[in-house]
Amino acid sequence: MATIDQQFIEYIVKSLVEYPEDVKVDRMIDEKGVLLTLTVNPEDLGRVIGKRGVTAQSLRTLLRALGTKNDARYNLKIENNDAENYTATSDSQKEQPVENSTEEAVENVSDYSKKTREELAELDDLDI
Repeated sequence: MATIDQQFIEYIVKSLVEYPEDVKVDRMIDEKGVLLTLTVNPEDLGRVIGKRGVTAQSLRTLLRALGTKNDARYNLKIENNDAENYTATSDSQKEQPVENSTEEAVENVSDYSKKTREELAELDDLDI
């Protein structure tokens, strides 16, 4: 059974992403408070983080407000799930043929993935 904090984050994130059926929020209580771990489709990772981490920061701010109301301390971890290791939970994703695949396109995708991973690492280090 999902708690109100899980439902809250899940509702917001599902409205942001392209594959809402792949959104998963796990809840764990540790010495620092409540840790919510968010997992999304790898294609939606950039949408959840946002430019310069603004969207992720906003999610954490909303959680902090919820924590104030519930006398709890929340932390949000956005799981970095590489596309190679990720299995979609949805059958709605269909493979489409790649047209005019070039090395430049592959480099752009890997640069984007690298940058996203770096932003995630920076956000995980923040103590909010």
